Amino acid sequence: MTTRTLFSTETSLITIFCDGACSGNPGVGGWGCMVDYDGERHEYSGGERHTTNNKMELQALVEALKHAPQEGKLKIVTDSEYLAKGVTQWMKGWIRNGWLTASKQPVKNQEHWREINQLLDGRDYTFEWVKGHSGHKENERCDELARSEIVKLKQR
Repeated sequence: MTTRTLFSTETSLITIFCDGACSGNPGVGGWGCMVDYDGERHEYSGGERHTTNNKMELQALVEALKHAPQEGKLKIVTDSEYLAKGVTQWMKGWIRNGWLTASKQPVKNQEHWREINQLLDGRDYTFEWVKGHSGHKENERCDELARSEIVKLKQR
């Protein structure tokens, strides 16, 4: 007698790479991200005329999460300590404190953090921090996508 599995019990891995950039801070900004799953890579980018680098780092993750499949474990790779520490170390405390920092000030970029929290809710995820501009191929590509958006916005 043979046993056959009709479905896989293994969760697929979705890898997200994301980066933001700004020309001036605040200034013209861009974000870029890549979502890898099922052997395919999907690239997304965009920008804003008046923003900050941190907002673009957060927006890159928001957009990647919006485009990532709902099923599967997420591995999120970023060069932003602000983003990585925000999600893995600070966000739970901000939520517990009503979106206030330890010094009782409103969390900066709260709208982005709230959206990230909502998009990650119930998901299995890990973060990997990589040093920016260190030759990490995917991080460099995301930076290239972000910077190309800055150029486009400046030409308009």
